[in-house]
Amino acid sequence: MSLIELENITKSYPLGDGELQILKGINLQIEKGDFVAIMGPSGSGKSTLMNILGCLDKPTSGTYKLEGINVEGLSSDELAAIRNQKIGFVFQGFNLLSRTTALENVELPMVYANVDVLERHQKAESALEKVGLKERMHHQPNQLSGGQQQRVAIARAIVNEAPIIFADEPTGNLDTKMSVEIMALFEKLNDELGRTIILVTHEEDIAKYAKRIIKIVDGEIHSDIRNKK
Repeated sequence: MSLIELENITKSYPLGDGELQILKGINLQIEKGDFVAIMGPSGSGKSTLMNILGCLDKPTSGTYKLEGINVEGLSSDELAAIRNQKIGFVFQGFNLLSRTTALENVELPMVYANVDVLERHQKAESALEKVGLKERMHHQPNQLSGGQQQRVAIARAIVNEAPIIFADEPTGNLDTKMSVEIMALFEKLNDELGRTIILVTHEEDIAKYAKRIIKIVDGEIHSDIRNKK
């Protein structure tokens, strides 16, 4: 059984008297422990696909199974529980709370999961140590560089030991040196901790870090190749 299975997934939105079709029959399987880069031009549907995979949106039609569970039939509360327990998100804009410390930002998913305060502190410290930021855990985002802020975001994504990490243009706001460091960290999370990583990017240099590159064009999978690293 694949970790993720998509069968004939479509997504469309009402547009005037008709509809705008974004995804057109996507069939896709992703195995546990894979590192996948999803690429495509602006408007190709890659972000829409990411939102469906991350349980942030539902398809118009088709079947999405996550660990064998039929996702599109779940309630909003059930989807929220999956996002909290199974999925970690990393975004281009970091999405950190500005007036809280790195440690408190990393603790947030555990607050929603009602984890005990002491356990939250311990797990957040451990996650920050994994991304090389334990010594900056009491700093607020405005006291950290862009690369350090993204490391905090990654720590937040892994703190609940979610098996899947979704990263949407995670290096988009970073310079080349910081981008290389962040991608090396994703490689480590994949190789050493076994996290499944699904990355959306428009940059060929970033996609090369993945084990598999899927290109989306006009809402359809144009190519799906194993990366020769």
